[in-house]
Amino acid sequence: MQRVCGEMNDATTERGLYLNAFADGVDPIDMTKTGEFASLLESAGDLSIPHSPDIQYRSCNVVVRHQRFHYLEWGAPDAPSILLLHGGHQSAHSWDLVSLHLAQKYRIIALDQRGHGDSEWARNGDYSNLTMAQDAQAFVAAIGLQNPIVMGHSMGGRNTLLLTRMNPDYPRALVIVDVGPETMEAGRKTISNFVKRNEIFDDLEHFIRNVREYDPYRSREHIERTVKYNMLERADGKYISKCDYRRWRGEIEVHDENRDAISLGDLASFKMPALVVRGANSNILADDAAERFRDALPKGNLVTVPNCGHNVHSQNTLGFIDAVGKFLSSLE
Repeated sequence: MQRVCGEMNDATTERGLYLNAFADGVDPIDMTKTGEFASLLESAGDLSIPHSPDIQYRSCNVVVRHQRFHYLEWGAPDAPSILLLHGGHQSAHSWDLVSLHLAQKYRIIALDQRGHGDSEWARNGDYSNLTMAQDAQAFVAAIGLQNPIVMGHSMGGRNTLLLTRMNPDYPRALVIVDVGPETMEAGRKTISNFVKRNEIFDDLEHFIRNVREYDPYRSREHIERTVKYNMLERADGKYISKCDYRRWRGEIEVHDENRDAISLGDLASFKMPALVVRGANSNILADDAAERFRDALPKGNLVTVPNCGHNVHSQNTLGFIDAVGKFLSSLE
């Protein structure tokens, strides 16, 4: 189980602790009072991301299915709600710029899924998409989230599809980002190889250089501001990935992938409006696969965002929020 740091400063003075602030118990903390929020506003300014000067933003914890989950809550509690599910080896903070913008009109709930971010690692090592979809189902019930728009990227997108298949009447609408029933093996291998090669470092500069090479769409300044959400400082002074490394080292038995399978035919029951967002240079979701995905959705839409790859919402945030904003406006 991960060790929890509840300090409010951005850099810890003790080794073996987290580099970022988050709630260390049942009481939420106001994230707008942290240096991390000031850093986020710098990135928003650099990228000209529209946002309100007065945003509610909290770090929270909840225990469901015998496990502690961390999540970020943005915006007014009575606003229409959006549930955000991040991609593999990422965290709820991967949505921060999007959340900052959308919180002007929506209540945003960004979940750290099991073994990611500031949520607990799975004791049994189960990281199947189906299990994470069941986590999300229990989580929304626990916090009383009613019929939200559900937005998922990559791994989180697959979890969103499985969550919806379990209860097609639950989501008000779907936004699936750069993933679908059909994906490209080459892209999956590229991501897996990057994760495996970026587990432990003597200093954060090494990790920043690797991320910059892997993701040329993001500025070095933006990467530097977000690195604290990806790594923690171990007791021996080395920096290690916050995600459960056992799954990448082969120390966990791989589950039956058939449990996670979803087909184009499964989408016939998805009666809600749905938007598929593809990065123009994606190595995961091909053009034709995205079109088949859209066509299989009863109320499917497809938009391709230029100047980005798989991580659409962080590589071209303005393009992403423009595409998603038009879809959200159509729901109103």
